[in-house]
Amino acid sequence: MERLKKRWGITSNLQAVIIFIVFAITGSASAWISRPFCDWVGIYKEDFGAVWFTLIRLLIIFPIYQVLLVAIGAIFGQFRFFWNFEKKMLKRMGLGFLFKD
Repeated sequence: MERLKKRWGITSNLQAVIIFIVFAITGSASAWISRPFCDWVGIYKEDFGAVWFTLIRLLIIFPIYQVLLVAIGAIFGQFRFFWNFEKKMLKRMGLGFLFKD
């Protein structure tokens, strides 16, 4: 746990637990929200097949997850951690141009 706290730049076990809770809530919420969104847009497994439907849904879940991660992190008082986490992840994906340093 100490290695993870050092890597993430956090100071307490409570903060680590809060971060894990935010990750869990965000993952579940983004998957839950993507279902009605797919229905609204008209994306159904029967129309696309299981493989294409899953790929499309994952592409939909990804941006929802990014937004929810920062929002839910802010609700739990960890906005700075999750904002920095997002910027670091998006920079690694080649989207660093979205942020000014």
